[in-house]
Amino acid sequence: MWKKIKPKDVIYALVIAILFFILLYLLAITKPYYAAFFSFIGKLLLPFLIAGVIAYLLHPLIEWLHRYHIHRGIAVLIIYLLFFGGAGYGIYRAYPLMVEQAKELSHHIPEFITLYQDVLNNIYVSTSFLPETVHDRLDAFIQSLEETMTAFSGRIIGGFNGIMDAVIFLTVIPVLVFYLLKDYALIKSFLFRLIPQKYRDETASIWKEMSKGLGGYIRGQVIISIAVGVISTLCWMWLDIPYALLLGGVLAIVNIIPYFGPIIGAIPAVTVAYMIQPQKALFVIIIIFAIQLIESNLLSPYIMGKTVKIHPIGIIFALLLGSELAGVIGMIVSVPLFTMLKVLLQQYRLSKDR
Repeated sequence: MWKKIKPKDVIYALVIAILFFILLYLLAITKPYYAAFFSFIGKLLLPFLIAGVIAYLLHPLIEWLHRYHIHRGIAVLIIYLLFFGGAGYGIYRAYPLMVEQAKELSHHIPEFITLYQDVLNNIYVSTSFLPETVHDRLDAFIQSLEETMTAFSGRIIGGFNGIMDAVIFLTVIPVLVFYLLKDYALIKSFLFRLIPQKYRDETASIWKEMSKGLGGYIRGQVIISIAVGVISTLCWMWLDIPYALLLGGVLAIVNIIPYFGPIIGAIPAVTVAYMIQPQKALFVIIIIFAIQLIESNLLSPYIMGKTVKIHPIGIIFALLLGSELAGVIGMIVSVPLFTMLKVLLQQYRLSKDR
């Protein structure tokens, strides 16, 4: 096996790896300079990106209906009305309750701050025997955590303040999705015509491989996240934990992030449960652990193993890199982007072998 590997290929791979890490380093240190520009571009393109993902996920359903001799226009209308009708009804029913729970939760922030300070005091008491350097590191870590949470809270508040932007955002997406679904074949054909003739077959092959992995992964993650949100909400209601819908919604959203998402989503649920009754916090931890055990051992391996086919170490690396470059959004999109990069490299190797 090793005899087949040429020294030239090893040197080439090392050079590519070194250049890749240099690029990552340059991106990290120049982030303050390009962050504002990409933030503007991101806000501009975000509705198109979300609409594109929704249309991409719904398109197979339209093709499935079309196979049963249902006119494509009618199939688009049926899927469109079912999706946005269901989503609209869900938002209409859940949004007022979630806003009310969020307002009520904000009134208890002083209590959470007091609890946080008590936890810090307990940490300092329990680690008093450790050297001073360890305490300095602990202080630095806590300060970094506080700054991160403050920035995150600021983003949330800023998001709630942009109500007009949200209204425009939610109005534009359904329109974009409708036209993307209606003219899916035309748009795909137009984009392929932009590619030079000699590269079209190779591009079609790459797109086919990407669709296999990304489509299954995204659909699977959405289904799992919804299931986790519903199950956790029902469990919190069963335990009589307040803000059950809000806490379940948070867990569903962050569950999209592999590995780290459940930990992030567990923090508010455990904190609220501990404020009500410390024993309930233990039940919350057990329930979240059980949910994640089922997901990690039954659902996620099936989805990632069958579609993404990336080793867990690679996924963790992609998540950490995405977090460093673009925060939470970076963590969410890192695995799909990593999958696309993997497919491109595989196709490049195949083309070299040919």
